[in-house]
Amino acid sequence: MLMPKKTKYRKEHKRYHSGKASSLLKVSFGSYGLKALEGSWVSSRQIEAARKVITKYTKKGGKIWIRIFPDKPVTKKGGEMPMGKGKGAVDHYVAIVKPGTVMFEVAGMDEATSKKVLDLAAYKLPIKCKFVSK
Repeated sequence: MLMPKKTKYRKEHKRYHSGKASSLLKVSFGSYGLKALEGSWVSSRQIEAARKVITKYTKKGGKIWIRIFPDKPVTKKGGEMPMGKGKGAVDHYVAIVKPGTVMFEVAGMDEATSKKVLDLAAYKLPIKCKFVSK
């Protein structure tokens, strides 16, 4: 699972995904990409599930780039905890994805295969996505 090796602060305030992306807008490394159409938090488990699907279909012919990284800690308190008693422990990490962000890129495959692979990966993500080319 993806997570930062070290963070400056253990816990973070909630940051939301308002506004459009200002970076990661174009397909830079590969030939085809998967672009987010809406904003959301994408957990490290969801990124890993999408990566596994892409890896399964690319075999040794293609190359993959993951352009997002889960660096925001999300805390959770135990069940049946009373109000108060502070903030919960870090449960998992998420990446903040804004509309227009290119999340995954692939190269070394034809367009039809790339579209199929990235559509399968988009199914694993909690947001609407679009297939884009360079």
